[in-house]
Amino acid sequence: MKLDTFKKTACFIALLLSFSSVAQQDEQSSMYMFNPLQFNPAYAGSRGDLSATAIVRSQWVGINGAPKSQFLSINSPLMIKNMAIGAHLSNDIIGAKTRTSFYGDYAYTLNFKNGKRLNLGVSLGGEQMVIDYNQLKAADPTESVVLTSISQLNFNSGVGAYYFSEKFFAGFSIPRIFQTNLKDNSVVITNTFTRRHYFFTAGYVFKINSVIDLKTSSIVKAVANAPLSVDLNANLFFFKKVWAGAMYRFHESLGVNVAYQIRESLMFGYAFDYPINGLNRVNNSGSHEIMLNYSMNNRKKAFGSPRYF
Repeated sequence: MKLDTFKKTACFIALLLSFSSVAQQDEQSSMYMFNPLQFNPAYAGSRGDLSATAIVRSQWVGINGAPKSQFLSINSPLMIKNMAIGAHLSNDIIGAKTRTSFYGDYAYTLNFKNGKRLNLGVSLGGEQMVIDYNQLKAADPTESVVLTSISQLNFNSGVGAYYFSEKFFAGFSIPRIFQTNLKDNSVVITNTFTRRHYFFTAGYVFKINSVIDLKTSSIVKAVANAPLSVDLNANLFFFKKVWAGAMYRFHESLGVNVAYQIRESLMFGYAFDYPINGLNRVNNSGSHEIMLNYSMNNRKKAFGSPRYF
């Protein structure tokens, strides 16, 4: 097998793994409602306190090369009125491809009547793309070819808007404005390797009784030349301590999630979703996600306790 042929074949396999679901090119999370800063910089400061969230996700467990993602975000209002800053990091591994993103966030708040607010946000940062050919295997095991990996750093920017009140929110964001190509030795391997995604989110909290609230939320992800990705979520909030809910991702998966407010400043959560498309016919144990949130709560700020989002 010629080196060029092997290299092209290896790259094709890596890209095939990466684009197995083009609508999911931006990292997927079932507990997005606890970490909106990951895709919308306008969320920064909306809680009225310093907040940090970490999420670890293993998707389609049992399938070799399936996605594994880690997320970390932190944000806080500034002492300067109506301003907030934050930062978010992510690491996404799919087969031989790894993408590590790092962004700083800034948001400005516009205040309206009846406690309604509109945050406008921007993020600046970039991402490191790596395809490691050493993780790929040739069809002919007798071939011994040493290939170098592709590593590419791209800078990017995102924008967003986040409108919210005590029991309602709606957001729109473009986490990565600029589309980029993947290159190897100045040769373009694929166009628009980083595609522009559009995120729409909304949610509302209904008061059931004195001890139970119902929080509904949804997220819509749109990208050119791919079907819409739509998540619908419903969570019950018991005694201001325990979240328990269900999720439906259109034509893809069903899931459940729980979260527990260990103390006022610390929350732990777990989510599980299982595919309802063709992936449920292969060796697939579903997707698992854990979440940890820490907040320096101040009941005098924002809308008081609890924070629904």
